Amino acid sequence: MSDTFVQALDWIAVLCLLAGALLTLVAGIGLVRFPDLLSRMHTAAKPQVLGLLLVLVGLAIRLIPVETNVFNVGTLALVGLFQIVTIPVAGHIAARVGYRSGRIQHDLLVEDALADRIAEKERAQEEAERQEEREQERAERTE
Repeated sequence: MSDTFVQALDWIAVLCLLAGALLTLVAGIGLVRFPDLLSRMHTAAKPQVLGLLLVLVGLAIRLIPVETNVFNVGTLALVGLFQIVTIPVAGHIAARVGYRSGRIQHDLLVEDALADRIAEKERAQEEAERQEEREQERAERTE
């Protein structure tokens, strides 16, 4: 590869690394500054993943001219893929735990779809408990 092409790739890599670091910094500041759990989750997921992906792209661009067998671009792609797959799941689980433990400010919610599902499950559980009590009473009567 020519020196000018490698130098252009280096500058693109530097820009990606700086943009990724800036997004990660903004995500960290948002985690400290935002008041509620849902805002903090959004900050932890969206810009953090994009910042990490930009850092990985910058590293990959930098590694292209100096390809080694020990640490290659495929490893970076796997790291990015695992982050894209796992962060939404972790955010969803954190939101559910926060909701069920009462750490969500309900006045900030536009639509509360989870409340209906939880109430429905509680009604079904209460009905099952009543049915079990009836069956125990019937079993005691027959004895």
